[in-house]
Amino acid sequence: MAGPGVAVAVVVRDGRVLMVRRRMEDGALWWQFPAGEIRDGESAEAAAVRETAEQTGLTVTAGRLLGERVHPVNGRRMSYFACPVVAGTASVDGVGDLVALEWVPHGRLAEYVPSGLCGPVRAYLDAELRRD
Repeated sequence: MAGPGVAVAVVVRDGRVLMVRRRMEDGALWWQFPAGEIRDGESAEAAAVRETAEQTGLTVTAGRLLGERVHPVNGRRMSYFACPVVAGTASVDGVGDLVALEWVPHGRLAEYVPSGLCGPVRAYLDAELRRD
């Protein structure tokens, strides 16, 4: 099931983290961070920035690498980056498989990611988000 690596942008603004709701191939809807496949010759950092812009319209920079793992379901290598917002307003207009986005406070993360976050991402968000 493995394929190209996936770059994941963990975007925090005003004490909340950006989540997008994606329609999967089977029709199910899943909340996740902006993310996408790393193209041939592209760095994971560049892919995180590109995918965030394509999916949400936000301009971000790829900050520090939070962590990497092999995804337990799809077998792909996932690279998670802290991505500060440089400019823009988030929206999902015109993006095919995305149906919504939310800026999620710390206290509601479990509603959006009931299976839990990988350790380094959880630690980053615990430190960065205001508790509500």
